[in-house]
Amino acid sequence: QVQLVESGGGLVQAGGSLRLSCAASERTFNNYAMGWFRQAPGKEREFVAAITRGGSSTYYADSVKGRFTISRDNAKNTLYLEMKKVKPEDTAVYYCAAGRHYSHHSDYGNYDYWGQGTQVTVSS
Repeated sequence: QVQLVESGGGLVQAGGSLRLSCAASERTFNNYAMGWFRQAPGKEREFVAAITRGGSSTYYADSVKGRFTISRDNAKNTLYLEMKKVKPEDTAVYYCAAGRHYSHHSDYGNYDYWGQGTQVTVSS
C-alpha cells in the first residue's frame, strides 16, 4: 500500500507560480510511474502530467504544456509539479497518483494509488 500526501496548494493570482509536492510512503517509490490529475467543480478528473519511474520521460496535457513541469526525486520519495503562468482555469483540486503501468500515462484507470488532493485556486 502506497500512501501519497500532497501539499503546496493555495490561492495564487493569475500569472503567478505555485509548486505542488507529493510525498510517498513507499521506499520503492522508483518502482512506480507517477502522475498529476486535477478536478474542477462539476467537471471530470483530468490528466495534467506524468513521469516515468526514472524520470527520463514526461507527459503533459496540452492545456498545461509549456507552463507546468513535473519532476521527481526518488531519493526523497517525492513528486513535484511546478506551475507557472497559472490561469483561472487551472483552479481545481490536484491529485497525485502512482501506478505500475508502463504506458498510457494519461489514463487515470492505470493508477493504483491516489492522494487526498490539494486545492489550487487561481484568482483573476
